[in-house]
Amino acid sequence: MAIPRRIFGKTGLSVSVLGFGGSEVGYQEVAQKTVDAILGRALDAGVNLIDTAECYADSERLIGRALSKRRHDIVLMTKCGHAMIESAGDRAGGFARDEWDPAMLSASIDRSLQRLGTDYVDVIQFHSPERSVLDNDEAIAVLQKAREAGKARFIGCSLDGHDAAHAVAMGVFDTLQISVSVADQQAIDLVLPKAIERGVGVIAKRPIANAVWKNRRAPSDWYTRPYWDRLQKLDYDFLRGDSSEAVATALSFTLATPGVHSAIVGTTRPENVDRNAVLVAGKGIEQSSYDSIRERWRKVARKDWIGQR
Repeated sequence: MAIPRRIFGKTGLSVSVLGFGGSEVGYQEVAQKTVDAILGRALDAGVNLIDTAECYADSERLIGRALSKRRHDIVLMTKCGHAMIESAGDRAGGFARDEWDPAMLSASIDRSLQRLGTDYVDVIQFHSPERSVLDNDEAIAVLQKAREAGKARFIGCSLDGHDAAHAVAMGVFDTLQISVSVADQQAIDLVLPKAIERGVGVIAKRPIANAVWKNRRAPSDWYTRPYWDRLQKLDYDFLRGDSSEAVATALSFTLATPGVHSAIVGTTRPENVDRNAVLVAGKGIEQSSYDSIRERWRKVARKDWIGQR
């Protein structure tokens, strides 16, 4: 079964509904040969959307090397902001000082192209900017100039919550990357209807909520703990069954959400690529099951269950 594709909003790009997220291979220091295998199997299965970022450790270099011979087969996305500078003297808490300064953003884009081994990316995105960055014309101009110079075909933003709604309303961005999952549904009402109206291409990040329901105990890290806490209260019936079926239901829920074009899933294991490809090529979720998950969220979700970056 082939992985379906969708037209990515007003960009006109044809993207696979399953994309690959590059954070895990960077942060977990995956070997190059393993990344080669992961991405080789992903592309062979029909995945063509690849997303990474400068701050994902060595992710850009790993992905660039793995895809060097298949660059024209993919829609390649990376992010600027939260720049990582290799010289220790330029670091501040692990990140560059003045990381949203226009000169730093411009340099970040050039570094990303070098690491990826390409002359251009299909989409260059702001990476979780503060509202002040969105309202800074000089910062926005950096992305626009990169597009004009041919360094990026389109510009986007990775963001959640009310700031994401503001980013869409600005009419500047071609794409939006935002959290959408069974444990993170704020965007469905707050942001996605506006994105549909403006023809914004939408990538769902964390579409299976990090599969935190597999943990018997609450995780200690700040990144996954909110989803674990939410799912304890949501107590969906489908999470009590087979783990693989639960992943399939969660992923199908995200992809069935109006306005979502693709969902990015990262992995450090080549065999997981095959499993995920089978899931998205399946029949999807029944409308009654989708509605049940939405109704449970409306009944249980607290006001502070906002989109998680």
